[in-house]
Amino acid sequence: MRCCISARTVAQLSKSFTYCSANRPLPRPVHSLHRHTIVAWKQPSLSLRSSSTGCVRPYVTGCSVRSAVAASSTTDMSIPSGKTEQQVPLYPDRHIQACAAIQDPLTWKGDLLALGIHSDALTVKEGEATSINDSALQKLDKALDGVITEFIIAAEFTAKAGSSHTARVGGSARFVSIVGLGKKDNASVEPEWGPSTYQKMGTAIGVAAKAHKAKTAAAFIVGSAPEQAAGRITQGAMLSAYEAVRFKKAQPKLTGGSWTSLEKLQVLLPEGADVGRAQQSVERSCAMAKGAIVTRYLVEAPPNICTPTHLANAAAKIAEGASDVMTLEVLEKEDCEKLKMGCYLAVAACSEEPLKFIHLTYKPKGPVKKKIALIGKGLTFDSGGYNLKVGGMIELMKFDMGGAGAVFGAAQIIADLKPEGVEIHFISASCENMIDGKGMLPGDVVTASNGKTVQVLNTDAEGRLTLADALVYAEKKCGAEAIVDVATLTGACMVALGTSMCGMFSPNQQLVSQLKQAGSKSGDSPCCSDAEAQLLRSIVARIKVC
Repeated sequence: MRCCISARTVAQLSKSFTYCSANRPLPRPVHSLHRHTIVAWKQPSLSLRSSSTGCVRPYVTGCSVRSAVAASSTTDMSIPSGKTEQQVPLYPDRHIQACAAIQDPLTWKGDLLALGIHSDALTVKEGEATSINDSALQKLDKALDGVITEFIIAAEFTAKAGSSHTARVGGSARFVSIVGLGKKDNASVEPEWGPSTYQKMGTAIGVAAKAHKAKTAAAFIVGSAPEQAAGRITQGAMLSAYEAVRFKKAQPKLTGGSWTSLEKLQVLLPEGADVGRAQQSVERSCAMAKGAIVTRYLVEAPPNICTPTHLANAAAKIAEGASDVMTLEVLEKEDCEKLKMGCYLAVAACSEEPLKFIHLTYKPKGPVKKKIALIGKGLTFDSGGYNLKVGGMIELMKFDMGGAGAVFGAAQIIADLKPEGVEIHFISASCENMIDGKGMLPGDVVTASNGKTVQVLNTDAEGRLTLADALVYAEKKCGAEAIVDVATLTGACMVALGTSMCGMFSPNQQLVSQLKQAGSKSGDSPCCSDAEAQLLRSIVARIKVC
């Protein structure tokens, strides 16, 4: 199938899967993969890896001027900017600390207290809430000097799922937010489509934390909720608290973690709740969010920073952080030539940036029951080649490595969660698609690594050429039993389906079903009638036709 799946969904695929691929141009980086407990990123050493040809080489060999900058041996990347250099972190140095704890919200002290309220707790007449009918909420309202009642009347708060209002109260919590959860019977940890009700609550918390520069936040659901809701709240808060700031400040060094002001998040539970189960859910969601943020860091970086070598360094960091289960192999140009990767080499021929065929492998400590491969399109810039992109969006073509970004984000998640029984190969045939006299021309015939010849009628069809040799490699060299490729393969997919869905194609319907299930668990979904209905919404009428 061809669609764009988030790092969280890709990570879910390790649980079960025959080949499919994924494609949809990414929206803006901060929102494209909307979906990490303090982690101290260690700088990987320049380890030598043996390639498939028997050659031993460091993964940063063959750097041009630009990639030499991107392959800096320090954690920070230097951006050439006239006479000065701006230091940009490759990864966050820290992430939001999150935990679950049994505590009365009225005893909590910090910057932002968020209260999740179901619409059942309010008396609603003619579309307007008139009073509070829940005793627990009435108690909270009284302790907060009627701030909840004020929200209901002044802000016309009806507890619609995802709605929120924030006010400064100046008590033990500087700010209080009330967040709508909708009807209790409709609230679900794993909805059929999109983020869950509880993830929407987390999103509201992250937005409020950014708006009010909150360093500490707590969430409490009025009434009962499943322990897994704690994880969904954590995931939503971590991702919505994200801000793309690495390239906005000209200062000698940006400390990691500058992507958010929020430092600590607590999910408060009532007496009798299973705090252990809730904490497990929080930790899993931290790993999911961390992987998504790794993806964002890669996708938002400009092409003079995020080169193929930069992606190889990112893979090296992931492998270094989980060296007990992760290994990295990076094939250079001569290695790919020996493997006769004619399609991939034809695309990379015009670029001064050296290609990097990146192969990151996860092997569990126990027995391996199945092998799968996740392949991400890794075009760090796509000019279109001789079929130059003259119709617009060429300045956005840094996101053509979004598939690789999602796959490496998934690799980070897998490195943290360490699932049992499955060997996973994360692959990206990374390069640039540029213009040069030595490059391929429209009409050229190239030969893939499996011996099949391919006529290139359009040099802007480079994605399927690089993926072709990557797919052959995954099947023959890795022995993958199931393959999923993720790619920003064609803008036509976004034209047809919009930005809320992705195209998904596979001859294996069982795999399609598994992908949909993985999407529901991660908060994404490849396709759904709900999203189709949203595409028809108009801001001035009931529906729109376009």
